[in-house]
Amino acid sequence: MSRPIPRRPEGMPSREQIIEFIQTADMLAGKREIAKAFGLKGQEKIALKKLLRDMAEEGLIDGRKTAYHRMGGVPKVTTLKVMEIDDGEAFAVPESWQPDDATPPPRLRVIEHKKRGSPKFPALKIGDRILARTEETGGGLSAHIMKKLPARTEGLMGVVEIDGAGKAWLAPVDKRVRQSSPIADTGGAEAGQLVMAEPAGRSARAGVKVVEILGDPLAPRSFSLIAISKHGIPHVFSEETLAEAHDAAKLPVSADTREDLRHLPIVAIDPADARDHDDAIWAQPDGNGGFHALIAIADVSYYVRPGGALDKEARKRGNSVYFPDRVVPMLPEVLSADVCSLRQGEDRAAMACHLNISANGTITGWRFTRAIVRIDEVIAYEDAQARIDSGDAAENLTDLWDCWKVLADARAKRDPLELDLPERRVMLDDQGKITEIAIRERLDAHRVVEEYMISANVAAAKALESKTAPVVYRVHETPSREKLVALREYMETFGKKLALGQVITPGLFNRMLKDVTDESEKAQVMEAVLRSQTQAYYGPNNAGHFGLALGSYAHFTSPIRRYADLLVHRALVDAFHLEQPKPAGDGPSAGLPPATGLADRDRADLSRITDAISVTERRAMEAERDTIDRYVAAWLSARVGETFETRITGVQSFGFFATIVGLGGDGLVPVSTLGADYYNYDEAARALVGERSGTRYDTGQRLQLKLAEANPLTGALKFQLPEGEGAPIEPRGERTGFRHKTGPKAGAGKTGKGPKGGGFKPGPRGRPKNIRHQSRKRK
Repeated sequence: MSRPIPRRPEGMPSREQIIEFIQTADMLAGKREIAKAFGLKGQEKIALKKLLRDMAEEGLIDGRKTAYHRMGGVPKVTTLKVMEIDDGEAFAVPESWQPDDATPPPRLRVIEHKKRGSPKFPALKIGDRILARTEETGGGLSAHIMKKLPARTEGLMGVVEIDGAGKAWLAPVDKRVRQSSPIADTGGAEAGQLVMAEPAGRSARAGVKVVEILGDPLAPRSFSLIAISKHGIPHVFSEETLAEAHDAAKLPVSADTREDLRHLPIVAIDPADARDHDDAIWAQPDGNGGFHALIAIADVSYYVRPGGALDKEARKRGNSVYFPDRVVPMLPEVLSADVCSLRQGEDRAAMACHLNISANGTITGWRFTRAIVRIDEVIAYEDAQARIDSGDAAENLTDLWDCWKVLADARAKRDPLELDLPERRVMLDDQGKITEIAIRERLDAHRVVEEYMISANVAAAKALESKTAPVVYRVHETPSREKLVALREYMETFGKKLALGQVITPGLFNRMLKDVTDESEKAQVMEAVLRSQTQAYYGPNNAGHFGLALGSYAHFTSPIRRYADLLVHRALVDAFHLEQPKPAGDGPSAGLPPATGLADRDRADLSRITDAISVTERRAMEAERDTIDRYVAAWLSARVGETFETRITGVQSFGFFATIVGLGGDGLVPVSTLGADYYNYDEAARALVGERSGTRYDTGQRLQLKLAEANPLTGALKFQLPEGEGAPIEPRGERTGFRHKTGPKAGAGKTGKGPKGGGFKPGPRGRPKNIRHQSRKRK
């Protein structure tokens, strides 16, 4: 028997009240139930019918006549953004999607009509915007293209430029957007200033108007602001959220309700510039060749409780985002950098993972408790490594290293995927100026911490499985057969075989890499193996972690910066009865939600939030990568004309992309600059091959290239062969979709005479005349 329908205030309800009722009602809520809940009669029922029809048209509710049971439908006509191309089929999501509960945007299959008489549109690519008519069928949501819309600038952020006629233009800061937009209202902005703008009207011809002046686009901190704007990363906490964070920070931490571990010399090993410390570790020999180990993780679930303003904001953000000059935290700083952070010498609330590790590195037992800890020392990776190397390390460090060695032996037997993927590090001075960009050194200290974290993550997943509790798995699936077939075809170009009749394991790829002795060839194979891998994601259904060669894996060790880990902590609280006393009724924290376990909606269905945080994770990765690219371009802008050792990272029909060895930053080498030869594009081999000369450009190949252009605003680089190694046939330029006929090219000088430096000018439509496409053979 269902509970009685909750009563609402008398009178016509607002849209928000109706949505709230639909979300909280225990039954399918139709017009009759809504009218009864709000006490509507006569003409009010007629008005309600019209309001519900309008809300359905706007996509706020499902437009079914009998019951409005779902919030967040898709309008019948709406703007979509193409996010994926799978086997030639496009999939898109609504461009404007801001639900309150972090529900991920629906995925629509885009129908491209090919019947005679149907309107013809250019082939869609990722990032394209379309106006579409949507419908729901048995196969899910689909969209029929009505119109292909012009690309927007990066969150309508750009740089003001003035052409020779005195007309103002907004030059985009996105390297994928090639054209500037006319500015109808500069809002007092001057040429060269970074600004925020919005459309001046419904038509693209109306241009844009400046709504905020951000200042010098090349000033310190501007690059991360650009990424925050482009990717729509929430970066301002509401007053309600900040107030709740301060109340939560006052929650008492007492040994009366927690396991007291303050006597253990636990250490946190982190980057030297870390502001928050999620984890700390300790190990001790058990006398039988094995070890007792402790991984102490910040008890964020104690402070961030389901249903509060803090939780709502953390769900929306999904994770912290790290830039060279700032962090956009998932939680307010009073928690992320202070109360939750495991600081040296201070009592802190922790979720403790106790492990029993055998002499061969097998985890034979685990136990989870809520504890109180006092970190003995916070040590930088480099300092910890130096102490071990010098032989002067304290016993707690040497025990950690000894335990790691047995864990490392078990890891080697597991044979996880081993790819040497360098990480770029941007170093800034106190004024935010670049002092150095280098590849981050990989130390044993990094491996030590990583192995303890992996062990704790495995234990968390298995612990929850033992209680048949909900689990937020970190899933990395086996490569698809399609990608494996493409990899096999690629390996055949090296004269090597990849047998697909066997069980595909990470060790198969490791052996493949070990068999390649030539360093240049190994780099090519490593790139190919990386491209064959699927993207990891969060989900409630276990499909294992292929890369780590693990059957069950969950993220548990970073709840300050990842919402997925916070959900795992909450599930552990429920499964192992680790709830803490409710906040005192007369204290400053009395208004906080009482419980720290999973919310009812998450316990019933984790997929909605796991889909959402998988999206925010990808958003953060793209924003961080874009910002690093801008810093690299800024660092190189004074070195245009110099020659660098580079490695080809990708080959397309229109040219190839290369990155500077030891520095990073992908740049394009247009095929039109490769000389007078004609080039065949071999898709299977991912190579451009000169028809007359036989010259090849392959993924992974190293070669000397001259830097022709470095644009800090977009992060774009362009290279060309050094003089004498292939002059352009004629100034056709790179392949572009169209020319800008009315305004300056994006990145043009203030005179409107075209782009500065580099000399890459737009040419005719279509494929350059010196390229022929050789498609992959059908098997």
